[in-house]
Amino acid sequence: MRELTDAMVADWTSPRPTPHRKPPQLIPHRHVAHTTDIAHHPDGRRAVITWSSPKIDPGLIHPALHVVAPDGSVTDLGPTPPDARSPVWWGDRIFYLALTPPHLQGGLAVFDQDHRNLTEGMPACPTDLVQTDGAPIMVVATGLDTEFHRLTEGPFAKIKGSHRPDRRAPLDIPAGIQERLHYQARDGLDLDALLVLPTNRTRADGPFPLVTIVHGGPYDRWADDFQLTWVPSAQWFAQQGIATFLPNPRGGLGRGHEFAHAVYKRVGQEEWHDIETGIDLLVHQGVADPGRLAIAGWSHGGFMAAWATTRTDRFKAALVGAGIADWPKLIARGENGAFEAALGDSAEHSPITCADRITTPLLIVHGADDTNVPLEQAELLHAAVPGSELVIYPGEGHSFTGRANKIDLLNRTRRFFADL
Repeated sequence: MRELTDAMVADWTSPRPTPHRKPPQLIPHRHVAHTTDIAHHPDGRRAVITWSSPKIDPGLIHPALHVVAPDGSVTDLGPTPPDARSPVWWGDRIFYLALTPPHLQGGLAVFDQDHRNLTEGMPACPTDLVQTDGAPIMVVATGLDTEFHRLTEGPFAKIKGSHRPDRRAPLDIPAGIQERLHYQARDGLDLDALLVLPTNRTRADGPFPLVTIVHGGPYDRWADDFQLTWVPSAQWFAQQGIATFLPNPRGGLGRGHEFAHAVYKRVGQEEWHDIETGIDLLVHQGVADPGRLAIAGWSHGGFMAAWATTRTDRFKAALVGAGIADWPKLIARGENGAFEAALGDSAEHSPITCADRITTPLLIVHGADDTNVPLEQAELLHAAVPGSELVIYPGEGHSFTGRANKIDLLNRTRRFFADL
């Protein structure tokens, strides 16, 4: 068993990588989308997950598991649930991650080569499987934390010293105090979140202007680590005297299948109430100034920022980053159509349908080459909301890579929220 190191932890808890080269075509008429979808056995066999098509939709929807022998012969182990990934060997058996059946919205589970769900009912969410010399390690998102468990036939054994992300400021940059929050939704569902206060301030110095940042996915989460990224983030706002609320509403990972599945065909519904309940709590506690509230988000978070402004006029500004304005058009023209249809498949859930209600100033930003959420979504919202500002970044996709564009986005957002 290899020793756990910081570098290994960072690698295991990072998002699924985009392939840096085209993987080999090992199975005729099937496609290996990621080099990480091949696991090597010491005797030379390879466990391989393939797609039915090189396109995400339908390829990701119809994966299959195979074993390739050293001589190149192939044994098919049958179709897997959608979004199968991270195969590992344990002895002569294969285990992998895939979406929890029968829906596309419900989060990941661990399966064996007979396609049995080994984590059914687990109140947390597996996010990765890691090959070792012994039992594979399962990385698990649980609430705001990350744990490591050995994959065993009985109850999964938690590894002592599971990962608690580093919350320290890099290079000794002054950082805002970060708190873990726990509260209940309107229907009694337990929720968690983070609060980041302005630099060199405490709760006693409130109330503060407050920006709520909604995470993407929605099958994602805010973990208790240092909140400073190229997307305008909590510590970025802390430097400007602004507090930040980072909610984990239903639909995200960290609390099991049922929690994640709760937004199936109900995107923006109870999910929005979970967020607003947390804002109300911070206002009640004297942390947030009710007259200086704003909201921001990227991808699904961008959708939620736009959607929130159709539900209420309490926000003084909203940043809509790579967000969804029209679900039917996204399903028809985005690269993840089937997955988007599992969230919101009608105009009823679209900000564009209720755009006449929006009075909040909007800063809409989008990459020109985004194939996940096409640029059309930003253009539709901008055209429907008079006075909104649209900024298009040439050469950028769903996540920005250009340093100059990242800096421009941060500075543009700083100016946009300056009057809170």
